[in-house]
Amino acid sequence: MSKSRRLVIKIGSSLITQGGRGLDRAAIGGWARQIAEAAEDGTQIVVVSSGAVAEGMVRMGWSERPDSLDRLQAAAAIGQMGLTEAWGEAFNRHGLHTAQVLLTHDDVANRRRYLNARSTLLSLIELGVVPIVNENDTVATDEIRFGDNDRLGALVTQLVDADGLIILTDQPGLMTADPTTNPDAQLVERGVAGDETLRGYAGAGAGRLGRGGMVTKLDAAALAARGGAWTLLMDGRDNAAIGAGIAGSARGTWLEPGGAALKGRKRWIAGRLQIAGLIEIDRGAERAIREQGGSLLPVGVVRVAGSFRRGDLVEIVNAAGTRLATGISNYPSDDAALIVGASSSALVERLGYVGDAELVHRDNLALSD
Repeated sequence: MSKSRRLVIKIGSSLITQGGRGLDRAAIGGWARQIAEAAEDGTQIVVVSSGAVAEGMVRMGWSERPDSLDRLQAAAAIGQMGLTEAWGEAFNRHGLHTAQVLLTHDDVANRRRYLNARSTLLSLIELGVVPIVNENDTVATDEIRFGDNDRLGALVTQLVDADGLIILTDQPGLMTADPTTNPDAQLVERGVAGDETLRGYAGAGAGRLGRGGMVTKLDAAALAARGGAWTLLMDGRDNAAIGAGIAGSARGTWLEPGGAALKGRKRWIAGRLQIAGLIEIDRGAERAIREQGGSLLPVGVVRVAGSFRRGDLVEIVNAAGTRLATGISNYPSDDAALIVGASSSALVERLGYVGDAELVHRDNLALSD
């Protein structure tokens, strides 16, 4: 693995809070030192740091992650202060400035806000500032939540055009079985992001502090790969872990991108998480979008499901239900249903107005792997 110019490093709640006992300032100091050393060698790093909710829980004396949204948001607000201070103090010892960047899914789902967030992060990087990114749990709702900071790390990797994503965990990486119950479990050292075989090794448990698990880390790796980035899953408790990851010599699970990287607008489309509806297409339309790079025309549509507006993200599937692509609909669902199977010449008659010839234009369509 060649040395990378720009990386995103994601650190989970369990690791950063000593399993829920409060912020591990010594560990944060160690990570900051390693990042500072990498910065001296010219590597640009963005940190995606969990821990705000867990730190808020500690400060409030709560032993379990809140179930209610208002309590969760309160814990995030309380803990974010301590988390930001801890990172700021740790990097200040090495002469580096930090910046807190809080994101919600709305910030990347909206194209203008996505570009604004990208510009801000790139400006901070160019200024030599280390961005500390976290999900804005204080205002996030279930409808606009990333779901876990692993996925957030992957989206930030896409946002800043990073070469790779390093996910620090309290495990050595992806294991072939649960090492606590199976002494024959082996570390999966290399693989291809998005390989379904790997998911068979992963358990779905997230623990009492975080929302993620090994499955979410594999999903994050697949998402990062859409932008051409590799992912490394590794034990972050080693005081040389980050340095080894940056140098390409770390022991962990390296996941390489398996296909061509998406660029620009299509990368943004692939990174959007909230799918509003479904469009089933026939074989002719499938060939047109997958083999010929064409747009999705109404004539190839078999069925429309869900309630969506013009500009919403829809999932495009075949008759077997296999996802073929995601794209931005040119029509709301009611109008889309009216033009199912319609030729271009019949659109005005069915709609009563002159609409777009394409249900989803090829520039607004991102193929699935």
